[in-house]
Amino acid sequence: MSNKLPVLKGDEIVRVLIKLGFRPNRKRGSHLILEKNGKMTVVPIHEGRDISKGTLLAILKQAGISKQELKKYL
Repeated sequence: MSNKLPVLKGDEIVRVLIKLGFRPNRKRGSHLILEKNGKMTVVPIHEGRDISKGTLLAILKQAGISKQELKKYL
């Protein structure tokens, strides 16, 4: 299995996080803040733009999920 990260847009990441039990908490500008059991993660929602690899890794770290878990829910 490849360990490469997929190229995703902000709304695709939000869909995965919602499947994992996160709920939208609030929105500020083009950033959506999601929460689950006290863990918060911020996802940028920039229309038509992909999320950079570093930002995606930071979102996964904030959410406490692995790359494999992300791929399972895509």
